Amino acid sequence: MCVWLTDAQLVRPTQSTHLGHGPMPAVMYKANGVMKIEEIIHNEPPRLLVIFDKDQVEITCIIADVLGHAYRLVDDLEGARGWSDEAVVGLDKDFITAPESLRSLDRTIIMTHCVDGRDSSNGRLTEYCDYDYLYSKTTPIRRDVARFLAFVLGQSKPHEDLRRKPRTTMLCMTFSDIRAALPNLDILSVGADAVELRVDLLRDPENEHNFGTVPSLKYVGEQLMLLRQRTELPIIFTTRCTSENGRFPMDDPELYYTYLRKAMQWGCEYIDVELWLPVEIRRRLAAEKGHSKIISAWHDFSGRFKWTSPQAQQIFQESALYSDVVKMIALVSSMEDNYELEYFRSTVQGQSHPPFSGLNMGVAGQLSRTLNKVFTPITHPLMPLIAAPGQLSAAEINSMLHSMGQMPELDIHAIGRVRTNGHAMFLEKCLNELSLPHRLICVEQPPSSSMQPYLARAQFGGAYINPPVGVENATYLPTLTESASAIGQVDTVAVRQTKSGNTLVADNVAWKGIRATLTRDFVPSAYAGRAAIVIANNEGQAAAAIYALTSLDIGALYTIGFQSSGHKQLQGLGDLDGIESPFAVISALPPGRSIAAVPVLKHFTAKNRKRATSAGKIFLDLSNGIKGNGDSVSIAESLGWAAYPCADYVSRIVVEAIRGLVGENVPCDFVRLAAGRGLYT
Repeated sequence: MCVWLTDAQLVRPTQSTHLGHGPMPAVMYKANGVMKIEEIIHNEPPRLLVIFDKDQVEITCIIADVLGHAYRLVDDLEGARGWSDEAVVGLDKDFITAPESLRSLDRTIIMTHCVDGRDSSNGRLTEYCDYDYLYSKTTPIRRDVARFLAFVLGQSKPHEDLRRKPRTTMLCMTFSDIRAALPNLDILSVGADAVELRVDLLRDPENEHNFGTVPSLKYVGEQLMLLRQRTELPIIFTTRCTSENGRFPMDDPELYYTYLRKAMQWGCEYIDVELWLPVEIRRRLAAEKGHSKIISAWHDFSGRFKWTSPQAQQIFQESALYSDVVKMIALVSSMEDNYELEYFRSTVQGQSHPPFSGLNMGVAGQLSRTLNKVFTPITHPLMPLIAAPGQLSAAEINSMLHSMGQMPELDIHAIGRVRTNGHAMFLEKCLNELSLPHRLICVEQPPSSSMQPYLARAQFGGAYINPPVGVENATYLPTLTESASAIGQVDTVAVRQTKSGNTLVADNVAWKGIRATLTRDFVPSAYAGRAAIVIANNEGQAAAAIYALTSLDIGALYTIGFQSSGHKQLQGLGDLDGIESPFAVISALPPGRSIAAVPVLKHFTAKNRKRATSAGKIFLDLSNGIKGNGDSVSIAESLGWAAYPCADYVSRIVVEAIRGLVGENVPCDFVRLAAGRGLYT
């Protein structure tokens, strides 16, 4: 439900309150204009050996460019040792005669393989590599390469991000061929925090007449490749055995090791390791997992398991030995089993234990699916079948939580130009898609108007503010996050549950949208130590961009059109000759003036051509999202820059805002699909 209010309809209280818990704290200001950012990328330059198929040298070029480095091609392993200072070295796999020699190289070794055409993969060679990247030339791969490299190099840490969420879910894919899911994947994954690939449910066309046959590694790898190219969510690689409602045989534990080890080489964020596997295999997987995380899985279909038994504690302790998440699932027939599970959960879910995902299967166990907060398996009406008895969709779980009084109806406020820019309509679509009980209150008002009346309401559930409000003129704002304080602007106010009750937190998510856009086709460390230019009319317009660049450990940061403490202001095109070519240029100019960034782009394009360098190739326009002749984005693309219009940036801001306000994850591509053109104008 969406309700529209005007500024005149407000009832203004005499004193702002903190959701009924006393006066709001004083606003926090940035000290001396210095931004303090804790999570700055401090990575050593990567040192990779990229092994490629015959005539596929371009994959080395793409990998190097995504890393922001040059590359060197060599003819043998000795040549790779000789270029110790090069970040990326490429080598044709046919030049490797002794694969075991790879172990002596002080480099991260990535085997790459193009799946198009005949299978020319070398299994023995891959065994000596750290990672194995599969790709196809039929689709653009740069975005996927950036995601893969960021994860395997430890610059992207999805597990740490998910641990900070109060509730996480995983979408259980039950398709026999992932290609059938791709057209609807954006809709399927609304509300999901990860995607589970049920490998045992895949039907390899090479064995289509043998229903129980395990799909080949080749087929599984290609299915995983297709899935990863279409979703930004972490992937959980699952090989379920026959006794646990799957198809993998239990008489060959080494088969599990082969597939799970391969999943780690493919860069899967999670692997599902069944507890019945021999301890030696589980120990080996834990030792070799790299940046992948292990979910220890245990299932009981007997119907006789009791959560109050000593066996339950024993299973948990054994599961926790070699895992990052413990998952225990039992088939039950009575409501009392859910209460016993919740007591068990309270005894094991502590700081010293890995996160616990405990569920009861069957209709009687559906209550546990609403109360579980770690990787709750979810389905969707568009799925061909459910993965387990009693499985619910994200919308069904939210509806049940509301009916149980665990998710009260609150008022989510959309404040500012939310009607004209289409943001309010999209926010309402998301609430409806997820069956959230909240009411959307839309208020059209200028940034100078006060939000204080809304914050004091008992039903206040959060606010999305566009355009953002400045903190200096809004001292009534609640506790500020570090980013909101440093940037000096607030675009979301969220309700957070604490031990002492609910509290309000004012945040700025615009910088997250900028950073996510900048790292879509480049790893975060590509920006470290590089120069950047921000163009704006004033510091307020550029504050979020500066904060985002600082979080990427940018080097020299230059400004055009405004002054900013600690950064050099360029007065004209003449000053551009005296600085290094920027790795990124961000325009925060209003739409009518965004074309003013073009002379800067042209200057460095000509300068780089003279020096035969490709540095300075990223352009982000925060205001002009309409492509066409004469706009800055189109011109930047024609000059060879990787150019991003505001559509990329705004859609990611909306994703972050929804995540902060209601704790739900919405795919960026779903934002584009459901929002329409108005969201970006």
